[in-house]
Amino acid sequence: MKYGKVLITLALIGSVALSGLALAAPKAKITPGMESLDVVHNGKTVTIRRIDDREARIPEAYNHPSRHCPPFCIQPMQIIPGVDTVGELEVLGYLKRISNGDRSVMLVDSRTPDWTNRGTIPGSVNIPWDKINIDVAGNFEIEAEAETLQDILVNSFGVQLNDGKWDFRKAKTLVLFCNGIWCPQSSVNIKTLIKMGYPAYKLKWYRGGMQDWVSVGLTTVKP
Repeated sequence: MKYGKVLITLALIGSVALSGLALAAPKAKITPGMESLDVVHNGKTVTIRRIDDREARIPEAYNHPSRHCPPFCIQPMQIIPGVDTVGELEVLGYLKRISNGDRSVMLVDSRTPDWTNRGTIPGSVNIPWDKINIDVAGNFEIEAEAETLQDILVNSFGVQLNDGKWDFRKAKTLVLFCNGIWCPQSSVNIKTLIKMGYPAYKLKWYRGGMQDWVSVGLTTVKP
């Protein structure tokens, strides 16, 4: 009888211990096989994971559905033929390549610094849309300075300038994003780069941007 009670007690202790381990393990995984991803942001390692808090809420900055159109119109699913529209898992895949030392890829935050200061995707580089834009007839009537644009193309994107002509053979694959499906900043930049001759297959568009990123509870960082 006593032996039976001991077995029951041990079983109860074991079940409590296992339930404790289950509670300690993160429930909000990114995928069934991925809990987190380490990336480098401004020289420091940042771990991207989902918020494991059922009481968490979307940040106030991304919690306003009403946007004046133009310029904040709903963007199409495909911005330019040949330019892939990607989601969170694809962005994480590119970030993994970057963290593994692949310098041929860059994640570009196309927003202005006032938005980036509220939080951005770890591992991204902030290159504001108005430093690239040349389409003054579009939604944003601000033209980038020629010297600034050239510096970004050559020193950030890996484009070469040979005899006054742009050479995109060694240009990086760019994954561009902004605030969300109502934000045209990254799409304007993609259109500009295409007009300049940037290969469409080297441009990727994270259409959901920051609004989708925070809506699934993924890590953000402030500069």
